[in-house]
Amino acid sequence: MSTNTRRHLGAYTEMLIGSIVGLVASFVLAVDALTLAANPNAVFSCDISSKISCGTVGVTWQANLLGFPNAYLGLISEPVVITVAIAALAGVTFPRWFMLTAQAFYAIGFAFAYWLFFQSYFVIGALCPWCLTITVTTTLVFFSITRVNVLDGNLRFGRATARIQSMVKGWVDVYVMIIILAVFAAMVVVRYF
Repeated sequence: MSTNTRRHLGAYTEMLIGSIVGLVASFVLAVDALTLAANPNAVFSCDISSKISCGTVGVTWQANLLGFPNAYLGLISEPVVITVAIAALAGVTFPRWFMLTAQAFYAIGFAFAYWLFFQSYFVIGALCPWCLTITVTTTLVFFSITRVNVLDGNLRFGRATARIQSMVKGWVDVYVMIIILAVFAAMVVVRYF
């Protein structure tokens, strides 16, 4: 195992586990989307109440923002993340351009996941447990890839680069991620339970 792989073992493992869970959730949501296309009144096991309901969220325009079920994006992107994580764990070092491209795509995915969460929370008024799972796994993977890119110097911040790398070495990024997930969980509990 290379020094680089050892240094990022936790981040790549988190990416792998998060993306596998995200792929499973995306698959379930994709199947649900096909079921809803055939029967908009279908009832799912995750339809716990009017406020915790995959079906309620699945029939909205937000669930098909690009003209097809959002879950398909997960079916496309999660296998790529799984492949990158496995390759990195096997010792592959990706070039900077590749890691910055992955960072950009995952930043878009991260923003999209939270946009969908806020749409569900404030506009739709119902939450989908599988969608919440995707939001959590997207958060984990986003922070993992960001950690790798900061520590490897792929993400540069001018004069602040060394300071930011020092903060990441001190686990500040992990604390920020935990705070984000704690606020996310608190919002769900306070409003829906």
